[in-house]
Amino acid sequence: MGALADPHPSRRLRAALAAGTEPDPGTADALVARCAVEPDFFVRDMLTWALCRLPADVTVPLLIRELGSDLGQARSQALHTLSKVGDRRAWPAVSGLLHDDDDEVARAAWRAAVALVPPGDEAGLAGALARALGRGDRDVQLSLSRALVALGDTIVPVLDAATTSVDPLVCAHAEATERLHRDPDSGFTLSVEAAKRVAVGRGA
Repeated sequence: MGALADPHPSRRLRAALAAGTEPDPGTADALVARCAVEPDFFVRDMLTWALCRLPADVTVPLLIRELGSDLGQARSQALHTLSKVGDRRAWPAVSGLLHDDDDEVARAAWRAAVALVPPGDEAGLAGALARALGRGDRDVQLSLSRALVALGDTIVPVLDAATTSVDPLVCAHAEATERLHRDPDSGFTLSVEAAKRVAVGRGA
């Protein structure tokens, strides 16, 4: 556990690998704490793997507690790990972060919500996610579109409603998501100018 704070990423990576290779519930607190501050992507990914090797009864309460952290990375990494653990006990806490002010936390929450949504709640989740249409830069918008598309045909009425929005960015994002839903190989293009022309035409 001490090696998780080593200044060399390769040593931290080996420490996380060792923790997952020989899983010990006694390491859970230290692994979760390290996720909040670990700067290296590959080490964070290995930490998540190590946590997934531990019993969910041990890790899930710790990860849910981490969702209340003031650190954005702590929240986003906990969400990522919860999505991998796949325990729906985390659903209420995850669904409360869909509109977090931090874009990275919100993106992690969208992915985790799609993974953990209880059967029958997909339409409600689609409606909640649709409230974020138009948010952020292209990467954020693509993350949201992918989360929506993963919910299947339940998103169709939600997107149809969003394409009538008076906000051209919301309208454009909804239309781009519709195209992605119809043809996942089509790529993601968001034309705000086209949406503005549609909005003007509707107003006329």
